Order: sequence, then C-alpha cells, then structure tokens
Amino acid sequence: MIAAARSATACEILAAWVTGLRLRDIPPTVRNEACTHLLDGIGVALAGAHAGPAGPAIAVACGLGGPAEARPIGESRFLSAPAAAFATAAAIHALDFDDTHEGGPVHPTAVVAPVALAVGQAFASTGAEVLEAFVAGAEIICRLGVASPHGFHARGLHATSVCGPLAAAAVAAKLGGLDCAATANAIAIAASSAGGLLEFLDAGTDTKVLHPAGAAMNGLLAARLAGAGAAGPSSAIEGRRGLYASLSDRPCDIDALTGDLGRRWETARIAVKAYPSCQLMHNALDAAVSAAHDVTAGSVETVEVEIHPDSVPIVCGPGAGQRSPRSTHDAKFDLPWTLAALLIDGTVTLETYTSAALERREVLALAGRVKVTATTRDAPAIVRLHLAGGETVSGQAGPTARKVPGTEVRAKFETNCARHPLSGELATAVGALADEDSLARIMDLAAAVGTGVVS
Repeated sequence: MIAAARSATACEILAAWVTGLRLRDIPPTVRNEACTHLLDGIGVALAGAHAGPAGPAIAVACGLGGPAEARPIGESRFLSAPAAAFATAAAIHALDFDDTHEGGPVHPTAVVAPVALAVGQAFASTGAEVLEAFVAGAEIICRLGVASPHGFHARGLHATSVCGPLAAAAVAAKLGGLDCAATANAIAIAASSAGGLLEFLDAGTDTKVLHPAGAAMNGLLAARLAGAGAAGPSSAIEGRRGLYASLSDRPCDIDALTGDLGRRWETARIAVKAYPSCQLMHNALDAAVSAAHDVTAGSVETVEVEIHPDSVPIVCGPGAGQRSPRSTHDAKFDLPWTLAALLIDGTVTLETYTSAALERREVLALAGRVKVTATTRDAPAIVRLHLAGGETVSGQAGPTARKVPGTEVRAKFETNCARHPLSGELATAVGALADEDSLARIMDLAAAVGTGVVS
C-alpha cells in the first residue's frame, strides 16, 4: 500500500520560495522600494545608535566577542555576525522612526536589514545577493503578520518579535547558501524563539527596542543551527501547537502567508514613517494636520479622535493624556499627548520627545481634553477640533498608511545623518545596491557618517 503524499507545510513552502528567489524575479518597483527602506533603515540607525535605548544593546553586542565577521551600521569595529545584527537592529528601532507594514503590524526593516547586512558581510555577498535576501525576509515577516492581523497584539505580544525570527532565519539561510530542507529547518527552529511582551506599554519602559534585536539574532542563530544539522518541526507555523495557535488571538489565513508568492509583493506596502512615534497613531496625526489649518492651539477647547479599534489599546492605554509621559517611549505610544504637541508645535519630530519636552504643562493640559474612540476597521481616522465660539473643524486620513514621497524619505535620511557631507554618496550607493560587488563601500561610508553624527 502506497502512503498518501504529505502536503507541504508553510515552512517548506516558504523555504522553497526563498531558496529559488533571484533578483530577476523581483519587479524593478519592488527592488526600488527595498532600497528605499534599506536607506531609511540605515538613516534611523545612524540617528538611533546614540539614543539612550540603544546604548545598552550596542554595549552588550560589542562585548560578546567571537570572530570578526561584520560591522554594525555606523561602526568601524568588527563583531560576530549575530552581535552585529543585534546592535544594528537595536539602533534602527531605538527612535521608533523605522518603517512599518500595517498588516501585522510589523517593523520589517528593523529585523531584516541587520541580518542581511551582517550575514552579507560575513559571506562577502554581492549587493544583488543582499537585495534578494532583504526582499525575501521582508516578504516573510510582512506575510506572517498579514495572515493574522493584530492577532499577536491581541494576545499581548509584539508582532515584530513574533514574526521577526522566522524572517531573519530565512535571510541568513539564503545568504549562507543553505538548501531548501535546511532553510525550512531554520525557519522552523526560529519559530520557537518567537515572543516579545507588550507589557512595556503599561510600564513605560523601552524594552520594545530589544525586540527586533533579539529577533534578528535568534533568527540568524537558527539558520546556523540548521546549517549544522539541527532540525525543527516542519509544522511550526500552522501546527496545533505552532506559531498562530499558541501566540495569536485571532484566526490564521494561511493563504495570506503562502499564496501568490512572487506575484503579490507585500514589500511594496511597507510604509516609511513620517513621525517618530507608533505607526498606529499616524493617520490620526495626519488627520489633525488636515483639520488644524489656520487654527491656533489656544482656540481648541476639546478634541475628538476616532481611530482603528485595534489601535486604541496600544496608543491610548491607561493614563494616556492624563499624566506626563514617563519616558520618551511612553510618549510615543500616547496619542492624546502627541496630538496635543502637534497642535501646539505644528509638527512632530524627534525634538517632540526630548526629556524637557515631556514636561510641558501646556501639552498635558490640551492632551487631557482629547477623547479617543474606536471607528470601524476600514474607516479613516477622524479628528474633530471643537473651538472656542462653538465652531468645529475636522480632518481625516487613511484608512491605509500615507505614502511618504521619495523626496521626503531622502530629506529624512539627510536629517538623520546630521547632513554629513558623505550622506549623499551613501544614499547613492544604497540606491544602487544591486550593482555593488560587496557591502564594503556602504559599510565604510556608514561608519564615516556615523562618526560625524556623534560628533
């Protein structure tokens, strides 16, 4: 009797696609998007490496020892590839200014780029090979989120930290030359390191910065384990004790994960951040900008905000708008406070979240008059400003994230590089990544710019 053939698991389907992916298979628009996100990630890493939350992570990474395989972004010293990936990931995510795919939502570049850059250096990969791996990883982390939107958040877990290790494993496996079976094992092994508690929201701490760092390092280690012969459960994603059954509070659409690979490109739907705060409040901030034309903050008596129901518990948790933020990270998840700062200052930048800015009484006073409620899932964010004299003005934005124009992305990059004279050359090199023989020039330029940023 012949046994029935077993259907391929999600790990196996993803592994087959990753190992077979070539640059020619990726549409030029998607390649360009990937380079844009890599550029944005390098910029926020250079700015974030010297921010408070990244400091301990980078210090620990530098102390791990190991072979001199790769440099973190902005550094001249070589570390082991896992340590370099850990450091770069923490730097990218430190300011919460890195890109987001709203389907999960997840932060793709904060996990995928550090592994692509670290392993790419370790194996002397070409720019084309690094770009292939970056797109493969970006697709996987985004699709893992899309398969159960807000499901991990609803369980109290950070989706980036859940989905990230699997994507990181795929990137490291591809650049490391693992075959399909070993790549499937790498992804399956990485699933066991998925996690990341959202408890930082209630505590006001910056643990979130470490989530992409841990995901990047754990995924890279999973690929090395698979390359050394370790095996993981092939049903690690969809099994009855797998990723979604154990860690998501919502059903999983497995076709959203594995369907149309190579035809539907989630990388093209990743959004560059216009504001250095949680992406879940950005539509509301855009709506406030639309509403506030010719309105002075002093004339605003109360504010009504309607946002996606899954966003409310993340950016309007206990105490939001009712007390001064306990930390910079706390403020970046406080929609009433951030919206009040926007109305008073006319913008939201990194300066919005300095220690001195968090103590402003006028911002807290206005934040206390902001009321946030949930709208329907597919509706835009709406902001209504009720003014002295009885007039009401309103604005709306969304429901999808605003596409930041390329000129704004470049301006953001230049600002994050402190307008270093070599930043233009670095941007050009990243934009032409597929033509680079190795990562050496990009890493050299990033190290030079990083030195200039800190000085």
